[in-house]
Amino acid sequence: MKRVLVAGGGGFIGGHLVKRLKKEGYWVRAADLKLNEFSSSPADDFQVGDLRDPQFAREVVDGVDEVYQLAADMGGAGYIFTGEHDAAVMHNSATINLNVLELGRIAGVRKIFYSSSACIYPEYNQLDPDNPNCSEDSAYPAAPDSEYGWEKLFSERLYLSYMRNYGIEVRVARFHNIYGPEGVWCGGREKAPAALCRKVAEAPTGGEIEIWGDGLQTRSFLYIDECLEGVRRLMDSSCAEPVNIGSEEMITINGLARLAMEVAGKDLRIRNILGPTGVRGRNSDNRLIQQRLGWKPSEPLRKGMELTYRWIEEQVRSSLPS
Repeated sequence: MKRVLVAGGGGFIGGHLVKRLKKEGYWVRAADLKLNEFSSSPADDFQVGDLRDPQFAREVVDGVDEVYQLAADMGGAGYIFTGEHDAAVMHNSATINLNVLELGRIAGVRKIFYSSSACIYPEYNQLDPDNPNCSEDSAYPAAPDSEYGWEKLFSERLYLSYMRNYGIEVRVARFHNIYGPEGVWCGGREKAPAALCRKVAEAPTGGEIEIWGDGLQTRSFLYIDECLEGVRRLMDSSCAEPVNIGSEEMITINGLARLAMEVAGKDLRIRNILGPTGVRGRNSDNRLIQQRLGWKPSEPLRKGMELTYRWIEEQVRSSLPS
């Protein structure tokens, strides 16, 4: 039985990945600062600790064949784009990657998956909300719009350097806005789909919700199940170059809010206010992943939003005073 470590196994994507790997018959160790918030983990071994600590990292990589490295200091626009957390984001995430990679190498780990981000793409290619360029070969000359993106780009190069110099098999995916049930939905680190579902769920019928910026900025959003399918296909492939894992169904943020309203059956007003927004346009370019893996995400956004809204509505309802 293959033994794997999911670093960041207490988080949203990592928690879902642990469940997927267990269903596929793997022995799974999860490592994170905390246990999963919304469900119990089926991991064979769950170690709670800080991957910035070399001793803890050394312990959790010991005896595993493969590592899925998803641990990072991250969040939504309200966390990443204010500039208030830049030093922590860069220091914490870089330290985790340096520890997991070097100590994994020493321990004899044979293959590592690294979760990068679409935030590595240059801001100058994402100024037109209707025509962003996020093909994998557009990453250079580098000009990410946040320190989070710069750290992800550095870490991509770190992992690929270890592959060249030490022969560790490395797989790198650039995630585009992964969402779904059991993700952070309040508190400032939530992503746009969760934030908008929460706002719609909390708003009284005929009320209004606030959206940062003019709402015309565009994004694509990928449901968690398709993200995991892409990760597993990539990990089992021979593709050693970074690839996008995201949806090509682009939508404005105002449009996403209206979709959440349709799913909820609510008629609400949108009030656009000042706030951090990131780049004007971003959309996954799936030509390379289809070429390399013979697969690309295809589920419609509405289907995932229906599932996500129902789950967040339950969280909102359960958080209300009885």
